[in-house]
Amino acid sequence: MFRIKTLNKISSAGLSQLDPARFQVGDSVENEDGILVRSAKMHDYEFPDALRAIARAGAGTNNIPIERCSEAGIVVFNTPGANANAVKELVLFALLAASRDVMGGYEWVRQQAQDGSVDVAAAVEKGKSAFVGPEIYRKSIGVVGLGAIGALVANVALSMGMDVYGYDPYLSVNSALRLDRHVHVLNDVEQLYQVSDYVTLHIPCTDQTKGFIDAEAISKMKANVRVINLARGELVDDDAMIQALEQGRVAKYVTDFPNNKITLAKNVVPLPHLGASTPESEENCAVMAVRQLEDYLVNGNIVNSVNLPHVEMPWSGICRLCIIHRNVPAMLANMTMMLSQENVNVENMTNKSRGDYAYTLLDVNTRVAEHTITALRSIPGVLRLRILNH
Repeated sequence: MFRIKTLNKISSAGLSQLDPARFQVGDSVENEDGILVRSAKMHDYEFPDALRAIARAGAGTNNIPIERCSEAGIVVFNTPGANANAVKELVLFALLAASRDVMGGYEWVRQQAQDGSVDVAAAVEKGKSAFVGPEIYRKSIGVVGLGAIGALVANVALSMGMDVYGYDPYLSVNSALRLDRHVHVLNDVEQLYQVSDYVTLHIPCTDQTKGFIDAEAISKMKANVRVINLARGELVDDDAMIQALEQGRVAKYVTDFPNNKITLAKNVVPLPHLGASTPESEENCAVMAVRQLEDYLVNGNIVNSVNLPHVEMPWSGICRLCIIHRNVPAMLANMTMMLSQENVNVENMTNKSRGDYAYTLLDVNTRVAEHTITALRSIPGVLRLRILNH
């Protein structure tokens, strides 16, 4: 039986996918084989010996120590695209909130009513001019990142009559096929800044993208640009943004990641991290995370991992060796030679690498003896070896 520990509340739509005859699931499970997590911080988490995989029900994995997982042979999954529609819809609100001061108008109208002596209907006719803002129709929007969310945002912005520019240096074929042909895909983000009335971010936060929007980036943007960040707070340099807002270079900044510094700054619209906060999104993320975790534990397949390559292979033997190892020369030769010496025939094999790490699936025609497994594990560079029997 596989033991699955939940570090956050996971939608029952996902947990119900796990057969209780094969999976023990709960927040009190010990020496777990797998973890399901949403926002719980895991950087100080002590990994049990049995832990083989962590599935994040969401796209971002900043709360998980990726490098430590890789070195321990632990696969980390995320769920790209599962919350894409929810974020896309919030971008629509953010576009309007960045353009017309709906939030300020809402608060002002309530204040008039709370006064008790004001004729609200008359007051709003006199005071509404303070909250005027431009339409988004025929304005230009720059979408930074054209993955599952960015592509949806680009297409819906087109449908609202906007000129859409996109930038993504890692644009995949599948992502490109999702884009409407009228989206202008640029090879230089500075070109996007120069033509965009609105800039919206849809990229992951990594060591390379932290502070992606800084003082230099803002200096390349159009005057009175409106910036939307529903991706990750660290993508924007708060100090640079505050200065730009005070100077009027940035007209509005909508962020889904408020903090003590940025929240009360001039012309900031802070949202309480609502991007994926819909029941549909939570269910989609939970189902996707559970299925990926189950497929890895049961079949050894890796789909949507952030630290290891995509590897899927149909069963073709009676025993499967799942080997996470360093991406160095002679690994495959050493493995297959060792099996050959034990008269174990390899029925099928798949090997792929990702950066410093690689993953190999070997289907063989017989059960593998314990001393052979021990010898395989002792090969320099092997980080983890699992045996699955069909």
